[in-house]
Amino acid sequence: MDWRRRVGDLYRLRGPGALEEFRRGRDRLFREHPQSPIPQDERETFGGLRYFSPDPAYRLRCRLEPSDGSQLVVDTGGDDGVIRYRRAGQLRFQVQGRDCRLTVFSIAAYAGGLFLPFADTTSGQETYGAGRYLFDTVKNTDGLALELEAGSNEVTIDFNYAYNPSCAYSPLWACPLAPPENRLPVAVRAGELTYPT
Repeated sequence: MDWRRRVGDLYRLRGPGALEEFRRGRDRLFREHPQSPIPQDERETFGGLRYFSPDPAYRLRCRLEPSDGSQLVVDTGGDDGVIRYRRAGQLRFQVQGRDCRLTVFSIAAYAGGLFLPFADTTSGQETYGAGRYLFDTVKNTDGLALELEAGSNEVTIDFNYAYNPSCAYSPLWACPLAPPENRLPVAVRAGELTYPT
């Protein structure tokens, strides 16, 4: 609970230096917090996570369209077993002049929060091979990555806050990964890079 609260606090930062402060705070948590996904024997020498340089071009205005509510079943390969997602909506946007879309999922097992895993052409090269997360509202990782406007079908997403799932740091973790429908045909050079450095 403390880990989630402290991570959530980072997503409530504001102001022109929020991204840099967010990254420093994340490094501190990963190095010092008892629930860090960094293996205990690596924390003393942990030099910080690696990121692409901040790029305002990856802060994008999107159109949010309804989905059919159909289910997607994902086997995590770990103790969580099978997780059932519902397709809650589609985000439509452009990256590098290309039309893109991502499915936003709702996870009943996690109180119905909204979750956005994705992969792109950097996956397996510069970024974690199985993809990254942009937000998970149940875990409070949406405050800086997702901006909603009441009564509007437009939202803003910011890939500069894309982060690796916990399984990227240690094989002790099993994580739901980006499904094929959320694999973008472009390189998203924003957010977190692979670990370790």
